[in-house]
Amino acid sequence: MSKKRELQQQKKEEKLQAAARKEATFKLLGKVGLYVVAPIFALIALFTIFSQGPTYSPVEIAETDHIRGEVSNPVTLTMYADFQCPACAEEYLLITRAWPELRDKARLVFRHYPLTNMHPFAWTASLYAEAAARQGRFWEMHDALFVNQAYWAGLTAENVSLEFDNYATQLGLDLAQLKQDMEDPAVIEKVRSDQRSGTRSGVRATPTLFINGSLATASTVTRLVQLVNSAAGV
Repeated sequence: MSKKRELQQQKKEEKLQAAARKEATFKLLGKVGLYVVAPIFALIALFTIFSQGPTYSPVEIAETDHIRGEVSNPVTLTMYADFQCPACAEEYLLITRAWPELRDKARLVFRHYPLTNMHPFAWTASLYAEAAARQGRFWEMHDALFVNQAYWAGLTAENVSLEFDNYATQLGLDLAQLKQDMEDPAVIEKVRSDQRSGTRSGVRATPTLFINGSLATASTVTRLVQLVNSAAGV
């Protein structure tokens, strides 16, 4: 065999050996992924699921829920809403107008569902409302945020916080305590838990209203009153 052919044969054998080593390496990595990496990912997934905290259906009342009306009332209105959502502000006004006729039959449960990809200040607004709840002023902050939504929704990020601070001051809240509570993991988890509860209950947009656990749509005060009366057996 000529020298040239010997070199060619040697290079061919080296390539075959390199390919074999590469194949063996990939097989080893595959086994490592199966027996080591996969269990790690499984543990991470389980930790994520069980560390997120409980979620509640629209018919359940959690200790952390905010309720307007007598808890003993037979009809539960559960509203998932975004404080920066214009349609939610309209729904708020509708329920407010209907409330005098509903208050003896219904209890209103508000749950957060901030659509942060569409409304940049919705998350911050929810934290302000939850922090205000620590000082017994959830519904007052809830009302202020919806009533003034058309104004603050158009502000800059810096100015919207100042505007929310102004609402807190008007409500007589301890502003320093409010800011501290907004960073409390329990407050943040409350908003996230509401979001998860809504998603698991079929919420895909805001506002979403449930009456005794059933999805409901009411565009007028008359219709909302009719739905509540029906649920109450009136």
